[in-house]
Amino acid sequence: MAGSRFAYVKNFELPDRLLPGTFLVLRVDGHSFHRFSTEHGFSKPNDERALCLMDHAARDVMDEFKDIVLGFGESDEFSFVFRKSTSLYNRRHAKILSTVTSLFTSSYLFRWSTHFPETPLRYPPSFDGRIVLYPSEKEVQDYFAWRQADTHANNLYNTAFWALVQRGNQTTTEAHASLRGTMASQKHELLFSRFGINYNDLPSRYRKGSVLLREEDEASASLPGDDTSNVEQDQEHPCQGIHNANVAAPDEAPRETVPQISKQGDAKRDRKTRVSPTIVKVLHCDIIRADFWLARPDLLSG
Repeated sequence: MAGSRFAYVKNFELPDRLLPGTFLVLRVDGHSFHRFSTEHGFSKPNDERALCLMDHAARDVMDEFKDIVLGFGESDEFSFVFRKSTSLYNRRHAKILSTVTSLFTSSYLFRWSTHFPETPLRYPPSFDGRIVLYPSEKEVQDYFAWRQADTHANNLYNTAFWALVQRGNQTTTEAHASLRGTMASQKHELLFSRFGINYNDLPSRYRKGSVLLREEDEASASLPGDDTSNVEQDQEHPCQGIHNANVAAPDEAPRETVPQISKQGDAKRDRKTRVSPTIVKVLHCDIIRADFWLARPDLLSG
């Protein structure tokens, strides 16, 4: 009650506004998901259903929070970047972090039966979250490049590891020992020579993760560096109709420095042609090389 003699307790609340004029990158990460995936029988090294469920939960978050301009997910984590000018909840750290993390978690639970119709939940999953501030587009681009490089490295290791366990009849301890100290090229060679697996032919979803961004809700021309067959179409089931792009894996691409895109001379034209986004789409494409960002010069503007 306002004016109550007990209201003084609010004085103990500390202000936690995030620095203005910076990008907010919020990452949610599964808590103890190794156990969760084992308890619910996830396929190894990748479970298509689980990855689609993560995409679905992430899209629910982006549908709710329009200031999120880009999301990237792999395994049991998802990262979201808010536009620099966002004033969501007056940029209160705890409010943004708790609301987005709880919405992602509740959506994951809500969508579970869509993607795992034959697998009842044995216990509720949980996600933790963190917010990191970045001053410019360069750091944001490098952040997402870092996450995609991590996706590739983890998936290459896991693909080799589970091939040794499932097809090479090794124990998990033996498989870890076999891969200890190996380089990426050696894992590629192991997969191909022993198991006939060409890593670069594996689905792009596994090697590159999922990229979520807003685009017009209509068929449009391909953007440089993309394959439009990657674009998610179905709104109720994010995995239906997805085709993987034939884009080079991150470790095979030259690690180009992403140029800072000049907006002079384009600002007026962009103002006239910019159309409000209407749908969140899912891509599985390379975001380490410059092509992705050059094709979307306004993605991080505003």
